[in-house]
Amino acid sequence: MDEQRREQRYRSYLLRLWQTSDGRKQVWRASLESPGGGERRGFAGLRDLFGFLEAQTGCQDKQDCRQDRQRSEGGGGK
Repeated sequence: MDEQRREQRYRSYLLRLWQTSDGRKQVWRASLESPGGGERRGFAGLRDLFGFLEAQTGCQDKQDCRQDRQRSEGGGGK
């Protein structure tokens, strides 16, 4: 398998999560860092993070993506 195809099938990130206040409630913030290049991307919330990951992995069927996310969050996804 050539390097370009492998990169399309594999992603690696250092994930950082922390909780902060937006003035009214506690919210989760996140950042992803690419270990190879050191590029860092910040996210104002988990929805933004999940949207980015869905785009990076080419999730075509949004319903399946939502169900996968709900299962990973403990929501059951049915």
